[in-house]
Amino acid sequence: MRRLTKTAAVAGVVALVLAGAACSKKSDDSASTETGGENCVEKTDDMKVGMAFDVGGEGDQSFNDSAAKGMKQAACEFGFDFQTAEAQDGEAESAREGRLQELVDAGYNPVVAVGFAYSASVGKVAAENPDVSFAIVDDAVEGDNITNLLFAEEQGSFLVGAAAALKSETGNVGFVGGVETELIQKFEAGFIAGAKAVKSDIKVQTRYLTQPPDFSGFGDPAKGKTAAEGMFDAGADIVYHAAGGSGGGVFEAAKAADGWAIGVDSDQALTADDSVKDIILTSMVKNIDVAVHEFLKSVHDGAVKTGAQVYDLESNGVGYSTTGDHLKDVADQLEDYKKQIVDGTIEVPTKP
Repeated sequence: MRRLTKTAAVAGVVALVLAGAACSKKSDDSASTETGGENCVEKTDDMKVGMAFDVGGEGDQSFNDSAAKGMKQAACEFGFDFQTAEAQDGEAESAREGRLQELVDAGYNPVVAVGFAYSASVGKVAAENPDVSFAIVDDAVEGDNITNLLFAEEQGSFLVGAAAALKSETGNVGFVGGVETELIQKFEAGFIAGAKAVKSDIKVQTRYLTQPPDFSGFGDPAKGKTAAEGMFDAGADIVYHAAGGSGGGVFEAAKAADGWAIGVDSDQALTADDSVKDIILTSMVKNIDVAVHEFLKSVHDGAVKTGAQVYDLESNGVGYSTTGDHLKDVADQLEDYKKQIVDGTIEVPTKP
């Protein structure tokens, strides 16, 4: 296949005895050592932030890393301590509950849960701890002390779908989802809609790596690689992933096939391994870091907004990256689609 031309340490570290989550990983982080060193303010805030990562944890080059970035930026700016803990593949609901409760018991407030897998646990633990502020990324959970950090993933995915159709030479593109949930279906729906808005007869291959309650599809690069290889073998020249850490495998498959890949959540042309950065056409950027930072700032300022806080194209909560200038020849068309979504001319579906 011919690819298109591509011109604090926590003072007195509190040991999290994850009794209800014995298989969890934890890390002790610091505003001074992790988030800017000498440029960070001294610890001046009594606030202690807990963050519970989803499967893949920090280092996934995707949504967990984006959440961590927002927390560390806030810690640097406001001078508070933080603690993180990580989910494991196949863990029980009790493990997620235990992880959140141990953060609370250790004095962390607020607590940020990264990922919809924490929905039930956040609802339960927040109800049992009404004086603690909770935030959850990617789901709406009711509670007077819960802030829902939500995104219009379908809108950003529409734009990278349009980009894929505009750049494809074979008229055949692919979508790899990590786990088939309503959230990831929003990525798929937007991607298909954007591609077909450009080219109604374009072929869009889709594949999910796992089905709930198996969430390992977000942390299995081998499965991501196999899925993408099948798509390239079947004629695709561009594959978009919404699969967290499994996306690394999609990038490897694109490299081997001399094709393109589209990243997700972060600008993955900046975060992925150097060996694959050049095959990342664009990424659907989901600014989780901005949402987390704004939530933590609101807690710091004593002005927490609970309930749904939605980040969309209009608020620059989602979008697409331009690293590498691979889209400069179609930029005007993409911006026109963006304008039509923002003004309501185009209504992007949330289900395939």
